[in-house]
Amino acid sequence: MGFRENNVNYSISDQDIKVLNEKAEEHSKTLHAVFDESHKVIIGQEDPLRKILIAIISDGHILLESVPGLAKTLMAKTMAQIFNVDHVRIQFTPDLLPADILGTKIYRNTSSSFVTHKGPIFNNFVLADEVNRAPPKVQSALLEAMQEKNVSIHGDTYELKKPFLVLATQNPIENEGTYKLPEAQVDRFALKILIDYPFKEEELQIIEKNSLSNPVSIKPLIDPTKIIEIQNFNEEIYADKVITEYIADIVNATRNPKDYGLDLDGMIEFGASPRASIWLMRAAKANALLNGRGFIIPEDVKEIAHEVLRHRITLTFETEANGISSDKVIDFVLEKISPP
Repeated sequence: MGFRENNVNYSISDQDIKVLNEKAEEHSKTLHAVFDESHKVIIGQEDPLRKILIAIISDGHILLESVPGLAKTLMAKTMAQIFNVDHVRIQFTPDLLPADILGTKIYRNTSSSFVTHKGPIFNNFVLADEVNRAPPKVQSALLEAMQEKNVSIHGDTYELKKPFLVLATQNPIENEGTYKLPEAQVDRFALKILIDYPFKEEELQIIEKNSLSNPVSIKPLIDPTKIIEIQNFNEEIYADKVITEYIADIVNATRNPKDYGLDLDGMIEFGASPRASIWLMRAAKANALLNGRGFIIPEDVKEIAHEVLRHRITLTFETEANGISSDKVIDFVLEKISPP
């Protein structure tokens, strides 16, 4: 007999689901402790923090977008402290060079040989602040690190630490002195997370907290070994064939909207890439894990769809001129594609 949930039959036994659920609940408690600890210094921003956790669980990189001053850097620093990992902040500027990130080889007269000096990319969590301010050569160097999880320095290849996460930030309202990120690089980010202004009640708490003379200290709760353990378990989260087909339909609908009865003619220039399908699955598994479940339900896919798809759908100029965002297009797709 298969397992049944929300009127959907899953091709897995009750016993197997029970084992997965028990493990998921255990990891979920640990991750919710991380969530609670982060709120000691970060007021509000529940959804962005949750999505950052999902990216860490699914071993994916993050692109954070917001106007200045909404705690993007603080979020990255806080998560790094709680996870007790080596972390670094790199301020991207137009004069930055690949060697400033990756490192270089230095000749030593004493030994008459070259010694590799590793750059800041050799940390677990790398905050690439204002990533779109760096020139294409730097973007290319960062792209290799993100995709291959190793770097090349003067012909030699070096593996990066595990876990490895790039959390890049960009400011959407400033274009002067910036470079548009290549589509190939943007596609490497598992999630694109948008951060909005806090509510008034949250703003009051922010003012009060920053008026205190004693700063709040963050406790490290998880070590890198535990992170890798959770990431490995995330791959074991069960995804039934009906869920896989649901994900494939969502992504395919962004490429061939007419096949699904979607009136998006002339709105989408390029649909989502196959990486969208891969990350919808991985992120949905992480969402299920956070909820203490060992299997995916359609709601897990819906909850993470905007973050996975919004930077992978290229809209036409007319669509953008009419003020229609990729998020709105994703809404159309999710409304039309019936969940199992």
